[in-house]
Amino acid sequence: MVDKNKPQTEKRGGWLSRFAPGVRKIVSRRDTPDNLWVKDPDTGEMLYRSDLEGSLWVTPSGRHMRIDAPTRLKFTFDDGAYESIETPDVPEDPLKFSDGKPYRQRLDAARKAAGRKDTMAIGFGAVGGADAVVIVQDFTFMGGSLGMAAGEAFIKAAREAIDRGVPLVCFTAAGGARMQEGALSLMQMARTTLAIQELKAAQLPFVVVLTDPTTGGVTASYAMLGDVHLAEPGALIGFAGPRVIEATIREKLPPGFQRAEYLQEKGMVDKVVTRADLPRVIGQILSMLMGGTRRAA
Repeated sequence: MVDKNKPQTEKRGGWLSRFAPGVRKIVSRRDTPDNLWVKDPDTGEMLYRSDLEGSLWVTPSGRHMRIDAPTRLKFTFDDGAYESIETPDVPEDPLKFSDGKPYRQRLDAARKAAGRKDTMAIGFGAVGGADAVVIVQDFTFMGGSLGMAAGEAFIKAAREAIDRGVPLVCFTAAGGARMQEGALSLMQMARTTLAIQELKAAQLPFVVVLTDPTTGGVTASYAMLGDVHLAEPGALIGFAGPRVIEATIREKLPPGFQRAEYLQEKGMVDKVVTRADLPRVIGQILSMLMGGTRRAA
């Protein structure tokens, strides 16, 4: 029986330290990463992060999860090897915009989280044995929104492809134009279109890979101007979102509306390709469009 009047010198849980010194330290919470498990958006199943990384962030249910730009570039180029191309600097917050929080603060937070200047990342290397400049739009950076920095990066990638005499491959992922830059953002739709015309004048292919989601002004410009349009399975592709369309027309949309498979059926997408097969398929397309030119093994 415990004597309630006797001072208790040992704290609750002290027996663990007494019988197994150091165990607490071994199993402490800080030794277990917070992101060790990832929830499958479709099934709710908890997936081991390292397994997801090994499957290129494709879940057992087939969901192609969103990935950041460095991961995309690594997956795309042969052996993950590529030359990184610096994106241009642009004026920051020219409109001094604030939507409850100054735009400059939003930019700083996004840059800290992503570890780079803006949504676009550019690389050069071999994709399926074919040399190409690849530009990737990262949805994790302010929803992949199209602003001046993204527009300038696209133009830089197009001209880099022209200078090197290689095709341009663009992976799109965006919620649309960046509202904090107003009309300056909308101007990028026209400017990127002109850059694609420069590619066409140089007789160089432009291949677009539509990933989840590709919407708004990006869909209304360079995302739909490729020589070939590929898409990842299940990717949402459109201008306005399904809920906006349903509210506007007051009708229920058909199943799978604006998804990659539906758009392939309707002729808007040439082919839906799994993430694991994309480098091989892109390489085949680029080689064919460039007259069979491929990098020597």
